[in-house]
Amino acid sequence: MNLPYDLPKAELHLHIEGTLEPELAFTLAARNGVRLPYADTEELHRAYLFTDLQSFLDLYYGLMAVLHTEQDFEELADAYLERAAAQGVRHAEIFFDPQAHTARGIPLATVVEGLSRALERSEERHGISTRLIMCFLRDQSAESALATLEAARPHLHRITAVGLDSAEVGHPPAKFREVYEAAAALGLRRVAHAGEEGPPEYIAEALDVLGVERIDHGLTCMRDPELVERLVRGRIPLTLCPLSNVRLRAIDVLEDHPLPQMMAAGLLCTVNSDDPAYFGGYVGDTYHAVHEALGLGEEQLRELARNSFEAAFLDDDEERRRRYLAEVDAYSFDQ
Repeated sequence: MNLPYDLPKAELHLHIEGTLEPELAFTLAARNGVRLPYADTEELHRAYLFTDLQSFLDLYYGLMAVLHTEQDFEELADAYLERAAAQGVRHAEIFFDPQAHTARGIPLATVVEGLSRALERSEERHGISTRLIMCFLRDQSAESALATLEAARPHLHRITAVGLDSAEVGHPPAKFREVYEAAAALGLRRVAHAGEEGPPEYIAEALDVLGVERIDHGLTCMRDPELVERLVRGRIPLTLCPLSNVRLRAIDVLEDHPLPQMMAAGLLCTVNSDDPAYFGGYVGDTYHAVHEALGLGEEQLRELARNSFEAAFLDDDEERRRRYLAEVDAYSFDQ
């Protein structure tokens, strides 16, 4: 089967900071007077070899030092959107980590305004509709998350949802009950990373305590048949990231990924790139990889694409959702 990159799809699990390619990192470093501890882009590429989630996060947060101005964030988002458009993305719901920037002295307004410049012209320039999701760092305090939500109030017209990311183990979802309750009261949608490294109990806790509508990752749900049944019954979307799972050693090799079993169980699975600059592929590359490694056929790939639009926060534009779904249904793999 020929698998072109232009199968229409949404990307629902994408950290904009994780799209920082080495070439752009060096460009921004030079512009902002930041000295990177790498001789050149080749050495930085070689640094993208991780043993676990924490070793990735150390590099990930370290490279953010090059992001200073609205222009930097605008160029970061625009570079991602250009790559995404070339890989069939029609709708993108983009995570950003405000605490990682405000801790460096970068105002929240700089981040939001810069990203928004790129997102507001994305449909005209790239053919991609967008949503922005503000994530809280789970290895920071609950008080810091609340302060971040408060600081974001002037920008909420540009933010669709809140999320929860960073190091999972030892930071259960319940830690963030109060900030999620406050976000819900403000009318924000809610998602959270759960079940990447953490146990299935974290997934249930994210649903029960935080009231999330989507689970980011959710990989470990397969250890708990009752949880799987609950996720299937509730049509709770999972935003899976297979290349990330392999690079961060959640799974040894892609051929062992449980995606086919998850789909067969009736879970509403989507496939996403997570931090594509670091994990070796954007979302079209990920579709190729799961097709080749897991033997997914064209109707399974079509199901993943349909699921991505079904799971998207497009409730305010159901006509757009129907149009995207019609594109998926009409897509011919024999091009």
